[in-house]
Amino acid sequence: MRRLATLMILSAVAWLPTTSWAKHYKVDTDHTSVTFRVRHLFTAVKGRFDKFEGEIEFDSAKPQEGKVSGSIDVESINTNVPERDKHLRSKDFFDVAQFPKITFVSTGVADLDAAKKSGKMQAKLTIHGIEKAVVLDVSYLGEIKDPWGKTKAGFTAQTTVNRKDFGLTWNQALETGGALVGDEIQIDIDAEGLAVE
Repeated sequence: MRRLATLMILSAVAWLPTTSWAKHYKVDTDHTSVTFRVRHLFTAVKGRFDKFEGEIEFDSAKPQEGKVSGSIDVESINTNVPERDKHLRSKDFFDVAQFPKITFVSTGVADLDAAKKSGKMQAKLTIHGIEKAVVLDVSYLGEIKDPWGKTKAGFTAQTTVNRKDFGLTWNQALETGGALVGDEIQIDIDAEGLAVE
């Protein structure tokens, strides 16, 4: 009788739908980049942030349930021009003393393309103490084990924001018309996540 009961339980379990679980990744800062570009007169000035952290929850079988959160240390802004970086940290721009962090929290994923492993991620982005809803073009690059046996996954994200929406309004008018600095900021993230328990 006990054996029959055991067989019945095993049979029932075999028919249960398989459940996939989202993996938790910590952003590997040594192999991740957070970069931006903005128009300056005729050219695009490129920069990056050197200090940041992030967490990713992702299940390739259910990408619509992916979640991302992160923060950036604004003091770490780097455009390879020390005087310009000092100006960007000042009250004219980021005002690092009062607003030391940029934060990001995802709120949903839509418009998934299974073939391209891409979609649109909605999120709340806070810069200069101002929170705005943004949409990022995101892609999943896959998952592998590195030579040391650690599970890694790759992700990319891109978006464009208007800096004035976040209170970053400093500019200088040009004699010939127009302004010194563009308003649109293109943000690009190439992230490598390390799977953690």
